Amino acid sequence: MRYVKLPKENTYEFLERLKELGKLYAPVKISDKFYDFREIDDVRKVEFHYTRTIMPPKKFFFLPREKLFEFSISKAEYREVIENVEPFVLFGVHACDIYGLKILDTIYLDEFPDKYYKARREKGIIIGISCMPDEYCFCNLRETDFADDGFDLFLHELPDGWLVRVGTPRGHRIVDKNIKLFEAVTAEDICAFREFERRRHEAFKYHEDWGNLRYLLELEMEHPMWDEQSDLCLACGICNTTCPTCRCYEVQDIVNFDGDTGYRERRWDSCQFRSHGLVAGGHNFRPTKKARFMNRYMCKNAYNEKLGISYCVGCGRCTAFCPAGINFVRNLRTILGLEEKSCPPEVTEEIPKRGFAYSTSIRGDGL
Repeated sequence: MRYVKLPKENTYEFLERLKELGKLYAPVKISDKFYDFREIDDVRKVEFHYTRTIMPPKKFFFLPREKLFEFSISKAEYREVIENVEPFVLFGVHACDIYGLKILDTIYLDEFPDKYYKARREKGIIIGISCMPDEYCFCNLRETDFADDGFDLFLHELPDGWLVRVGTPRGHRIVDKNIKLFEAVTAEDICAFREFERRRHEAFKYHEDWGNLRYLLELEMEHPMWDEQSDLCLACGICNTTCPTCRCYEVQDIVNFDGDTGYRERRWDSCQFRSHGLVAGGHNFRPTKKARFMNRYMCKNAYNEKLGISYCVGCGRCTAFCPAGINFVRNLRTILGLEEKSCPPEVTEEIPKRGFAYSTSIRGDGL
């Protein structure tokens, strides 16, 4: 991998140069507390030390709503609508969100690629940036706090600039075209990089092993947490829309007033909506809010076989933006036995402790 240094005084000039590659999107502050990726006119509005954006970068590749094709019933024909995607730059993507895009790639770029997603993925230039975790971050537990690939360039903060990792041939071309803005990496820069990574690691709130979590979730289907927390849930779907890896959508045909022509569109859907599990004949395979609540926890903590990580990348959005105050990490730690005892006392005493309390499905009454 190639390494160069971007001095702090050249940062804004570099951002201006990026505009030559396409529209520039980056995190900006949109209120006292919140950030979001927006198109950048004034590069000095870019936030380099933001925590998390409300909407994840997936919105640029998997659109919240998009037209798939137009149709005519009388002519029995349809015409695909694939917009002419222009190159664009997504600057300031955190490592966990890069992993989120990699997970979506395994879904939408598999043996049957989604042409709409693929067109945008090929035109999007990804430039990552380092960050310091807050109380909601747990990407270290998901092994998504440091991205090895999935970016064209990645900027790591130094006291006087940025250590830049070059991840793709396109990233090499960007550096080469603007080589006068960069310098060689020094021994002092390497020490500063190492120190930043040490402080970042120590800043995470939790340092524990979640390796058996997905199994305990299956074993603890009767844990009281499910009833308690699903009762609080508003079924609003914010946890899904803000998640970097949620990928469910619904498809609807919109017929024009002539009753003959129209179009088909797809739009984001949420597994927390009652309609998500509703199928033909009126059957709903997740009829209760509790069933939908549990399904999301099972889905996010399942493992993506291609990447070897869970479908949750630890960004903390679902907790930070939940209007009901549901804490995703606390609920998972409850299942792990790290927030409270999860076994009856008589069982806990008989089973040797190995760092986690065992499942309440192992009961003293033999059930």
